Amino acid sequence: MKSRTAALALLTTLAGFGLIARAHAAEPLAGDPAAGAAKAAVCSACHGATGNSSNPEWPTLAGQHHQYIAEQLALLKAGVRIAPVMQPMAAGLSPEDMADLAAFFEKQTLVGLEADADLWQAGEKLYRGGDTKRSIPACIGCHGPNGRGNGPARWPQIRAQQPTYLTNQLKAYAAQSRYLAGAATAPAYAEAMYDIGKRLSDEDIKALVAYLKGLR
Repeated sequence: MKSRTAALALLTTLAGFGLIARAHAAEPLAGDPAAGAAKAAVCSACHGATGNSSNPEWPTLAGQHHQYIAEQLALLKAGVRIAPVMQPMAAGLSPEDMADLAAFFEKQTLVGLEADADLWQAGEKLYRGGDTKRSIPACIGCHGPNGRGNGPARWPQIRAQQPTYLTNQLKAYAAQSRYLAGAATAPAYAEAMYDIGKRLSDEDIKALVAYLKGLR
């Protein structure tokens, strides 16, 4: 009964932010992975040749949903997502380029990282159960039991993600600075993540990152 109540509460929260409807958003252009491979050559310096970043500052893109990658590239080009390094990189991309890159990275095999042995258990507890006392929903509700996310809903894969990058993104959500303030085209889930982010302590973020880093 407790798990059912928590699930209903999460659905109510997501519905309030319009996230359930988001799951039925139109698909992006169908991309060509082969064309994307050629276009991704410039991306490899930061994201790795197969989308597996070796730098904790830069995200791993291997296996990421094509819907999410294409959406984020479009938001970067429009200046809605705030990322000074990536915005110029996205500026010259066409919708076809974005679709091809997204198709390429989605097909790459994700290489796992190792969880922090001292913190991952606390992170797992928060990821899977949330914290009802602080109104923090379980991450599993949107990102799934294995951190795979949901492509049609634009909920990203967050497993095996580089730790510094993930820490920075959670802190950006907490500061409500990941997307341009007041932008009508910001993702529907941004408001939900802003609300969740401000409830996370530094210790919560460290624990979640430690767990997600090693999640397969």
